[in-house]
Amino acid sequence: MLVADVVSGEIRRFLTGPKGCEITGLCATPDGRNLFVNIQHPGEVAGGRSQPGRPLAGSGWPANQFSEVTGGRPRSATVVIRRHDGGVVGA
Repeated sequence: MLVADVVSGEIRRFLTGPKGCEITGLCATPDGRNLFVNIQHPGEVAGGRSQPGRPLAGSGWPANQFSEVTGGRPRSATVVIRRHDGGVVGA
């Protein structure tokens, strides 16, 4: 996902999703301190047929994000993005 500064015209990368995903449903809280992003279809092999026998062929997200969790199938999810300092996201 790219974002642009409307004053300077500068374009920067804000986030990337897991391999094969679709980033959808961007929504922010009214105060701008929380940004919700939906990750759909992580791990889908582009242009390929579904391979039920090989569920991790494209990705194991989100299960592969943590060493103590292994073997999970790719799952859609909603991610909440916040700043460490509690400020407005993107400011």
